[in-house]
Amino acid sequence: MNFDFDLFVIGGGSGGVRAARIAAGQHGAKVGLAEESRMGGTCVIRGCVPKKLMIFASEATQKAAEMRGYGWQEADRGAFDWQVFHGKLDAELNRLEAAYTSGQVKAGVELFHQRAKFADHHIVELADGTRKTAKHILIATGGRPVKPDIPGAELGLISDDLFLLDQLPGRALLIGGGFIACEFATILNGLGVDTVLAYRGDAVLRGFDREARDMASAQLRDIGVDLRLGLSPAGLEKSGNRVTARFDDGSKDDFDAVFFATGRAPYTWDLGLENTGIRLTKSGAIEVDEWSQTSVPSIFAVGDVTDRVNLTPVAIREGHSFVDTVFGDNPRRVNHDLVASAVYLRPHELGTIGLTEEQAAERGPVDVYAAVFRPMRSMFAGSDARMMMKLLVDPDSDKVLGCHIFGPDAGEMIQLAAIPVTMGATKADFDAAMAVHPTAAEELVTMRSVTRRHPAE
Repeated sequence: MNFDFDLFVIGGGSGGVRAARIAAGQHGAKVGLAEESRMGGTCVIRGCVPKKLMIFASEATQKAAEMRGYGWQEADRGAFDWQVFHGKLDAELNRLEAAYTSGQVKAGVELFHQRAKFADHHIVELADGTRKTAKHILIATGGRPVKPDIPGAELGLISDDLFLLDQLPGRALLIGGGFIACEFATILNGLGVDTVLAYRGDAVLRGFDREARDMASAQLRDIGVDLRLGLSPAGLEKSGNRVTARFDDGSKDDFDAVFFATGRAPYTWDLGLENTGIRLTKSGAIEVDEWSQTSVPSIFAVGDVTDRVNLTPVAIREGHSFVDTVFGDNPRRVNHDLVASAVYLRPHELGTIGLTEEQAAERGPVDVYAAVFRPMRSMFAGSDARMMMKLLVDPDSDKVLGCHIFGPDAGEMIQLAAIPVTMGATKADFDAAMAVHPTAAEELVTMRSVTRRHPAE
């Protein structure tokens, strides 16, 4: 059978564009790609990039306070102008979208700016009714925010909406306790919004290291976020120009905006999956094997739609590995066991790789090396904010099982720590590295005494 394309990609996010560009540009495949929204996907348009720029903007008041501690008495003159920032943000996202589009065109990818779905396992149907055949089809549609099933949920916004606001709300409610909720609470608070964060758990960032979770929860309160733990929304109601939120403890409160950050779902609806033999997991994700291949041999899937490790660099690696395997005669699988990540709070971020202390203790004996201290820069300015460095070590092999950093620029630090941890470094390898002084990161190579052991002696 003669196909229109060697590869057709559904989705123009990080995983999809990498797969398409490498397949066409490096391996000479004939590639088509369909994207119903903006090129670049969640990370570039609605997630990582605009969020990080907002984090930078939200740091101004904290930095001004720090500079006053160094003698700059008028460090906080002026006010934040959302319109100016938003205009620059739009321009930057337009630049990035154009760069992503240009990269595809230069590689020889044929772009279709419309929705695509399956007609069968080798045919995709575009929104205009056109059908295209392909030897291989890659699903890279990502995920979408979901709202809880409560009365009045339609009155709430999702994380995507923050980037589209004409003006900032005076008072806002964030519902959820994951990294999106915490980062957005950090942003809104830093930009001058009276911010409430409601989460049903006893500490934010479920799934992360418990000590880091407690420090993150405390920091949110310290910077002025009204953190309400053990609380879930029961419903939303319209109240004039505001929204009244009712909670499961019987309380209620009024807000100018309510944002749901209660999770994301794999974007598989209206994909025509019923026309294929593709199987879904219990979470509704596309089921794939270690090669990112679905239950249908001609169809593959990468990124958040597979609900493996939902991070942009993982989607990129999966897309590249798939193309090298199928078109480059270079079989490559992605190891999802060790993936570094960061939560961009302020003033201290959280960076992590490997097992948490709780996971390591469940696995077996573990030595914990941890240091909690006030970093020199902020301490001099009068801040009581504390940071943490933690290494989890197997006492038998001396291998570092996990590294957790809560502090300034933790995202930058964990990227570097991820290299030795991924290589299987031992505590002795860390100890052998000479410290750079004075830095906060030197604690990673100067901790010599075990802070605690599991099981406790």
